[in-house]
Amino acid sequence: MKLNKKICTGLSILLTVPFTVSAQDTISNQFKPYFHAGLLMHTYVGYQQKGFGSSSPMESAGTWDLDATLYRARIMTEAHLSSKDYIFLETELTSSLGPGGDKAASIKILDAQYDHTFSDALRLSAGKMLVSHTRNGLQTASTLMVNDFTYFQYPYNMSSESPLQNDLGRDVGINLSGGCLKNKLKYRIGAFDGRREFEGEEKKPLRFIGRLEYNFLDIDLYSGTNLGEGKTFTLAGGFDTQGTYVAAGADAYLDHPLGAAGSLTVNAGWSYITGGNDPEKKYSFAEMIPAQNTQLLEIGYYFKSCKLQPWIRYERQDVNAKSNQTGSLSTGDFDKLNTSTVFGGGLNYFFNDYKTNLKLSYVAMTKGVAKETGEIENKTYGQLWVQLQLCLF
Repeated sequence: MKLNKKICTGLSILLTVPFTVSAQDTISNQFKPYFHAGLLMHTYVGYQQKGFGSSSPMESAGTWDLDATLYRARIMTEAHLSSKDYIFLETELTSSLGPGGDKAASIKILDAQYDHTFSDALRLSAGKMLVSHTRNGLQTASTLMVNDFTYFQYPYNMSSESPLQNDLGRDVGINLSGGCLKNKLKYRIGAFDGRREFEGEEKKPLRFIGRLEYNFLDIDLYSGTNLGEGKTFTLAGGFDTQGTYVAAGADAYLDHPLGAAGSLTVNAGWSYITGGNDPEKKYSFAEMIPAQNTQLLEIGYYFKSCKLQPWIRYERQDVNAKSNQTGSLSTGDFDKLNTSTVFGGGLNYFFNDYKTNLKLSYVAMTKGVAKETGEIENKTYGQLWVQLQLCLF
């Protein structure tokens, strides 16, 4: 075994264990298959109001609770079978281990992906994998700049109960990707399962997702921040559709040295999302996904000498539903109840880059809450977090 010194990303690893190879593979300059394994752990101590991110009754929503939770414990493996064939497998806890959680949670398969590279311009991926039309939706948990994912990351794409019936942003299908112009211009296009339950319909449509990006400087590695290394500026756009569901958006990412002290990171995105306006239409998402705009902005500055990074984050889900998407509610009340804004900031200490780091954050969520009188008013709830990341890759 030998240690791999690479930065911890979703597909990089710590341990190298060669496969058993034939005598022919020992010939000089021939590819030797190899296998890597590693792990990712996120644990936090949180102090937050019950109304943050939940639908707690108004009388208890303002109550502050203290808890300590292990909410990610992933085993990640990859195998390079040949110079063109690659397999990635990742597990995850079935539920967080903390107050109110399942103390005997098991593990599940989160990613199971096979890649075959035909050339720089064409790679075929098949299996269960991260899918998104946005950059933020394709980031891995190990390289985030901010404290954690929020709404913009996997809209309607979190679990088997969500409208798209996925698993933490993962779907099953086939994806084509590649690049040209020295990999400056890159694309992704794929067909996936998406939702498989439409009432009264035997045939199920596929979900199609596409994305196109241009890298003006270094090739974008989809990290939350480059920790002062390299220069990245990427603009991109994409779409996601199945039946009457449509999402389309654009995003931008900048990570560049600014002054002698360190580098600036800016991550921004916007999407328009709708489930369609006709609940009676074939393969309709009209009453599951209302029309809305989502916005995301993350800004941080990394100080190389002390390895500290302050950051701020703004995120908004701005619902503008049509009358036939709201059920018995008026569009005004429905929009107020479902629109939310997240704003906050934090300070990261990368004492061993992405392998080991500590994040302190305070984030506030403002959302519509129904009063006993039936009126809807905006309420703000806070969350204070201290999070430790261990990424042995």
